[in-house]
Amino acid sequence: MSFRLKCAMCAMLPMFALGGCNTMNQNIASEDPAFGESVRYNAAIQTINPDPVYPPGGAMPGDNGAKGAAAMKRYRTDSVKQLETISSQSAGSGSGSGSPR
Repeated sequence: MSFRLKCAMCAMLPMFALGGCNTMNQNIASEDPAFGESVRYNAAIQTINPDPVYPPGGAMPGDNGAKGAAAMKRYRTDSVKQLETISSQSAGSGSGSGSPR
């Protein structure tokens, strides 16, 4: 045999040996019922529900639109609401035993 024929046969031998490892003819999903579950979950949470059900008293579409429009109007007319300040100190605080001297 020639050298080229030997090289060709040596190169083709691993391909024939690995041909038995082919899983394309088997149904992989039948092995594990949860196969592909994460893909289906991610697709489901990214899909918009065309007919959503809202709880009674819950936020509805457009609820905050009026508040946002009023806030933008106040901002544009320079009549922004003042923030309420809340004190975080209590009236009965004294020097504790853990304070530095």
